[in-house]
Amino acid sequence: MPKQAQVVIVGGGIVGCSVAYHLTLRGWTDVVVLERKQLTSGTTWHAAGLVGQLRPTYNLTRLAQYTAELYGALEQESGQATGFRQIGSLALASNAGRFEELKRGASMARCFGLEADILTPRQASELWPLMVADDLVGAVYLPKDGQTNPIDTTQALAKAAKRRGARIFENVKVTDIIIDNGRAMGVRTSDGEITAEYVVNCAGMWARQLAASVGATVPLHAAEHFYIVTEGVPDLPKHSPVLRDADACTYFKEDAGKLLVGWFEPVAKPWGMNGIPESFSFDTLPDDFEHIEPLLEAAIRRVPALGRTGIQLFFNGPESFTPDDRYLLGETPEVRNHFVAAGFNSIGISSAGGAGKVLADWIIDGHPPMDLWDVDIRRMMPFQHNHRYLKDRTVEALGLLYAMHWPYRQPETARGVRRSVLHDRLLAQGACFGELAGWERPNWYAPTSTEARYEYSYGRQNWFEFSADEHKAVRQSAGLFDQSSFGKYILEGADAETVLNQVCANNVSVPVGQIVYTQWLNHRGGIEADLTITRVGETQFLIVTAAATQTRDLAWLQRHIPDGARAVAVDVTSGYAVLGLMGPRSRDVLSRLTDADLSNEAFPFATSQLIDIGYARARASRITYVGELGWELYIPTEFAQGVFDTVKEEGAAVGMRLAGYHAMNSLRMEKGYRHWGHDITDEDTPLEAGLGFAVSWSKAGGFVGRDALQRQKDEGLKRRLVQIVLSHSDKLIYHNEPIWRDGVLVGRVTSGMFGHTIGKPLGMGYVENRGVIVDAAFVNGGDYEIEVAGERIPAEVSLRPFYDPGNRRVKDLSEEPAPAPAAAS
Repeated sequence: MPKQAQVVIVGGGIVGCSVAYHLTLRGWTDVVVLERKQLTSGTTWHAAGLVGQLRPTYNLTRLAQYTAELYGALEQESGQATGFRQIGSLALASNAGRFEELKRGASMARCFGLEADILTPRQASELWPLMVADDLVGAVYLPKDGQTNPIDTTQALAKAAKRRGARIFENVKVTDIIIDNGRAMGVRTSDGEITAEYVVNCAGMWARQLAASVGATVPLHAAEHFYIVTEGVPDLPKHSPVLRDADACTYFKEDAGKLLVGWFEPVAKPWGMNGIPESFSFDTLPDDFEHIEPLLEAAIRRVPALGRTGIQLFFNGPESFTPDDRYLLGETPEVRNHFVAAGFNSIGISSAGGAGKVLADWIIDGHPPMDLWDVDIRRMMPFQHNHRYLKDRTVEALGLLYAMHWPYRQPETARGVRRSVLHDRLLAQGACFGELAGWERPNWYAPTSTEARYEYSYGRQNWFEFSADEHKAVRQSAGLFDQSSFGKYILEGADAETVLNQVCANNVSVPVGQIVYTQWLNHRGGIEADLTITRVGETQFLIVTAAATQTRDLAWLQRHIPDGARAVAVDVTSGYAVLGLMGPRSRDVLSRLTDADLSNEAFPFATSQLIDIGYARARASRITYVGELGWELYIPTEFAQGVFDTVKEEGAAVGMRLAGYHAMNSLRMEKGYRHWGHDITDEDTPLEAGLGFAVSWSKAGGFVGRDALQRQKDEGLKRRLVQIVLSHSDKLIYHNEPIWRDGVLVGRVTSGMFGHTIGKPLGMGYVENRGVIVDAAFVNGGDYEIEVAGERIPAEVSLRPFYDPGNRRVKDLSEEPAPAPAAAS
């Protein structure tokens, strides 16, 4: 075994071997893979081997498509048989809600160039004649889906990697990651130390424990996963498509005339709470027929031949699951050069090729090759390392793979982790809470005598009218939002301004009390963060970002503070509650509680002041995410309850309503305010996103990403973010719906919500013109349709927001209502 290597990969499952393969494919051959027992001996060996390609988001589908393409060519390259076959998959719907989900997925597939056919029950029966279809309402068939042999495919990846120079060592246990000055420098093993430039944690079920030894958060937990393999099934067509009956939590795979039948049950069994046995290798877990019996009975009802066929194998083995059912990829924010690819939630086989490729690119190039926020490990919070939290969430997580993926669906387990100090007050007022990054946040408020709980659907859910009332109160009078979940940092020091001006696209060389809206860009001009920065002192700045990106954005800032710079970033999220008081009557409410002059002249838009509110002193920042006159109030936590009580009491006189995050979303959609992670990502530039007004081209010293932006500005834009309004008010859009222009697919929706002021469903999305410049003439010159569940709905598209495009409401220049939607100019 060598004493040093460029990259050490810990774990010899299919993911670890894929990372090694793709590193060598890029020319990095000094790669060592260390496996504690034998290749595939953890969880890879017992995977069902399904290779599905349609995923919830655009880029994850691209990765799954790449995986299928890779497996299709791998046997020829490596000389090792893989068993890969593209036999297709058939997803069944036994109710209208499930069929809506499948049809929306089929429409989304068009954005990816992925073939997906919507079938009748009769057509589904022709593809799978042994099943009962009497209760079906429809199905979707993906002909390019497939299956593979997990062990053989892993061996093929390993063999191809070794041919290019990678070295793979079995029966070598990694005990520690070597750290020096916050950077991974190698590993300690049962056979000695290996120094390395990069350490890649592909340790599967062991990844959390290994990362914890160096203070990194890799939240995952194992759960028992059950399947059976039957004796030979008479009349079972060879190479039948994989059959997914999600309403019965069941999948069926034909294999050599037999059926492999597996389940993702709603209430799962976490495993390994007391640690994974040291001897674990190709091990199985004890049978639990009682646990799976009801699901087996449902599977027999779907495929009666199953009840007449003997069971050759009852299998139970562990799989790793994460708190949000998305895998963990990328460099850990706590430790440099420590990369992770783990927690694959039982889709590791179909994800391994794409995940291995993009992680290899990330290591070599120093940045991800595409927007990977869905799986970026920086989305995780430190508390999610908590063992009890992970165990409780895993009970639910396994079943969510086949549960209905309703819009706004909230997790039900491991709740109540992070609560605003106002939580109990909001609960008493009828708040229905959603969960984000562990925060309990009021999404909507139920009226008295109405239960505050979700009733999910793809149409107007039970909270639709309640949220509409909150929306209208903000537009017409005032609304009060609890925004305490904002991520909040202080950057302080003599060099703070210099540091921020390099990181920010906008100019933060402003007077004390000025608020700057800005993006942080990468060297390719893509948007890494979207936030506000308030100069609160000569050498001190308050940075405010979204709750979901609290970990990510702080890591980005800290890593862009040069060595020796006199600047320190501190996370102060927990120190301040935030109330958003928004609406045309917000000044009336706040003026009753303070002696401060709140006029436009004394307190203009985009400024911040310390003011007295009731008995407290707080920072009032005149800024908005809803498109109205308003203030965000930053209140030291211990004063927040008193301030809330006084604001609520005074607000009653003007009809102020408590408002939730669903109302905030509908309000920001009308105003065209972007949402990072949906409408803007690290693949999108401020120019493409219509945020060029927040770029300071001429500030001294430039900024990260300026050169890339300048090139794009000189060459012209090939894609633009547009606002969308549907002509029909009964169809709602959410994300990834295809955008058609004159019958040609030109883009996809990035986010959607019903606009209660406009009175129509709204969306945002990017449009392209086959590599040609996209200007206002192109945007305005076509007839548009948005495809929703296979149906094309006429739509109007604009480069400008449909509500108050001149910002008169925000700046309090007019009380007149905004004009009706108009075409872009």
